[in-house]
Amino acid sequence: MPRHHSRTPTFPLYHSTRKKPRRWPLVLRFIKGAIHMDIAVPVVLHALWSALIAYIDRVRDEHIGLPGSIIPSLSIVVGLMLVFRNQTSYDRFWQGNQHMTTIETSIRNLTRSFLTCSHVNGQHPSVEERADTEQTVRILLALIYAAKNHLRAEWNTTPFVLLPNTAEQERRRRESTSIHKPEYEDLLPSQMRGFEDHGLGLLLQLSLRVEAYIKRGHDRGWFHPPQASQLTVQLNQLVSSYGSMETIHLTPLPVAYLIHMRQVLALFGGVLPFALVEEMGWWTILMTSLVMFTLYGIDAIGAQLEDPFGYDKADIKVDAIVEDLRVETGVLLSEWRRGSEMFSK
Repeated sequence: MPRHHSRTPTFPLYHSTRKKPRRWPLVLRFIKGAIHMDIAVPVVLHALWSALIAYIDRVRDEHIGLPGSIIPSLSIVVGLMLVFRNQTSYDRFWQGNQHMTTIETSIRNLTRSFLTCSHVNGQHPSVEERADTEQTVRILLALIYAAKNHLRAEWNTTPFVLLPNTAEQERRRRESTSIHKPEYEDLLPSQMRGFEDHGLGLLLQLSLRVEAYIKRGHDRGWFHPPQASQLTVQLNQLVSSYGSMETIHLTPLPVAYLIHMRQVLALFGGVLPFALVEEMGWWTILMTSLVMFTLYGIDAIGAQLEDPFGYDKADIKVDAIVEDLRVETGVLLSEWRRGSEMFSK
């Protein structure tokens, strides 16, 4: 009987940590998750250059090779630059993952506190107060969607177009700033207007509503002052991590460094055949291709990790993290509505 490969369920965190048995060893993978297509052009160009050098060396009476001693000097420089490149890129990837986890943890903590403490001992909250709590928890979940879309420049509102008629311009502005994101539109208050076209991020706008809820909870006697202060600290950490992720997204490596590194790589690949051709002949083509495949591959991996919030295979699994958090929050809300014992008063 044929053997079926199935994913191993990992509840909770089903979306972000499912594991599937590998059909092929990683060493044989050349398409899915690999960077071969990104570096194919420069590697092929260096192979053609090596072929030209090997041909010229073969048809000439004298070798055109250079002393092999020049390669170690160049390779040290190339190695140092690539190490710096990948260390910096992986640090951005790791920090981005850490900040995403901080946002997720802050939302979990705030959700737990809002659902458990939104009442006064001996008194049941009114229908309006329960609706207020549920809406705020939904807004908390919308925060991580807003962060994800902001980092990917997938705006929630459509910028309005300036029109000569002031009244018409204002009408179009009101219409164009309505938030329309089907994946989490149901989490937002009805008829909520966004101000992204004015320069205000949706996450910061939503955080104001969460802050207002904390104040209302304090005024109602739900949260005592130290607890309200701690809830505000959690919200501040969430916004701070959002700002740090924004910094990672908006601060690429200096272009001067990237230009110089690519030029050094090209120079190394151009000189390498001259150092190999006298001893290796036509094998110079293969050896140069393998070396440049390795070096350009390391550079391409660094480029993928530099901005880790996109859709590349190597990027942070932002969509999976968000969906797992939505499942968690949905279960908590469902149990809270039916008065589960986990929220025992």
